Amino acid sequence: MTEPILAVSDLVKSFGALKATDHVSLDLRPGEIHALIGPNGAGKSTLIGQIAGTLKPNAGEIRFAGETINALSVAERSRRGLGRTFQVSSLAPEFSALRNVMLAVQSVQGSSFRFFRPVMLDRSLVDPAMAALERVGLAGRAGIPAAELSHGERRQLEIAIALALGSRALLLDEPMAGMGPEGSKRLTGFLDRLRAEAPILLVEHDMNAVFALADRISVLVYGKVIATGSVDDIRSNPDVRRAYLGDEA
Repeated sequence: MTEPILAVSDLVKSFGALKATDHVSLDLRPGEIHALIGPNGAGKSTLIGQIAGTLKPNAGEIRFAGETINALSVAERSRRGLGRTFQVSSLAPEFSALRNVMLAVQSVQGSSFRFFRPVMLDRSLVDPAMAALERVGLAGRAGIPAAELSHGERRQLEIAIALALGSRALLLDEPMAGMGPEGSKRLTGFLDRLRAEAPILLVEHDMNAVFALADRISVLVYGKVIATGSVDDIRSNPDVRRAYLGDEA
């Protein structure tokens, strides 16, 4: 079996008497999309926060690329190649798509922010930023301000930024949120292609997208993983149907 790039083992996170993460174990393997689903309040965001580094677990281990990363900051995890996008966009809306990615390239290079220099002529920034936009299909929209991009294009731009930062795996938090059917369909196709470049741990409520994309699905209910398996396994699991899928399955 292929060695997981990300492995969460027996993770626990409590807020007072509430155990938001209850001995959770799961992993992410190269080339796959592993979806994390569950009802509101199941603890998905808390789990992703611990993996990304914004929350500290009370117990358990998080390993990325063979290294225990529990003690690493968000920035240190990002530098090692663990990328994350959020439900609420963190783009600079007034900057073009290209300039948004150039800021990421600039941070990787460790160069100072060159506000008083013609940065748009700096090929050491422009070329890798354009390459990242090309990888996500946004090269033709490079000069458009982020605020004027469609919702789906902004999601693609966030992923271009993650790729420019050298991400080797991605944590995607509800990328379909706020999209209509056509936008969801386009983004689903994009993520399907992206898995070959960077495996994805996907938190998503759009079950059509989950069933179309996921190689494996883990179902989180009240902080516990109640099932992990293929789409067919999850569709037919009676515990999952009772707890979450209902008639959607």
